[in-house]
Amino acid sequence: MSPAALLLDFGGVLADAPKGRTPPPEVVLHIYNLTGGVLTPGEIQHRLIEADAAYGRWRDEDNPDELSQAEVWERFVLGGWPSSAQVRVRAAVKRLSYDWAWRHNWALRPGIPEMLAATADRGIPMAVVSNTLCGAAHRDFLAKAGVGGFFEVQVYSDEAGVRKPNPQMIWLAAAELDVAPAECWFVGDSRRRDVRCARRAEVAKAILMRSPRTDREDPAAWPSPDATVDDGFGVIELLG
Repeated sequence: MSPAALLLDFGGVLADAPKGRTPPPEVVLHIYNLTGGVLTPGEIQHRLIEADAAYGRWRDEDNPDELSQAEVWERFVLGGWPSSAQVRVRAAVKRLSYDWAWRHNWALRPGIPEMLAATADRGIPMAVVSNTLCGAAHRDFLAKAGVGGFFEVQVYSDEAGVRKPNPQMIWLAAAELDVAPAECWFVGDSRRRDVRCARRAEVAKAILMRSPRTDREDPAAWPSPDATVDDGFGVIELLG
């Protein structure tokens, strides 16, 4: 049976980028210019690398509530910086968060345009459900990639105030689409966050799309999906 709605994660499902530990140059340059040179580019880059790792560890604790952009910068970046630098960065948190989240090498995963078109042809509404520091960056990428119009709803953790595996993320998307969670399929690339979120939300089908993140997880430690696919073409096959 086809779903009443198809909910999809962003990273690892709709799009992906090679994992890199170097902060986007735009963020480093922006902070350097904002702070009037009181911090060197090297100091800024080093702090952002440390902050990315620390924020990652916090995310791995599976906190049900998302930090605001301002809280992320306060907790992981600004500590120990000159007060003048802190004041100027705080005033630019929204733009800096966008630049930190954005990846110039994001690309749609194989079969995604075809899957979105096939789902739309079947009259099935779609939503994005994704954890992120800045949903605006994801929204803009999907629009520039020519697929943003396929989604009736886009739910991002920085805007919702909660993060997967909190089932509220899925419930919010289902409510916006005016469908029951029990009639939705959810596609994600993580057993730990996505499949577990789907189980908690009691959706009809939890689909795991394999990505490099998937292979780093212990399958025995987390709930199993109802189906596993390699790309968007696999989802088309499930839709029948």
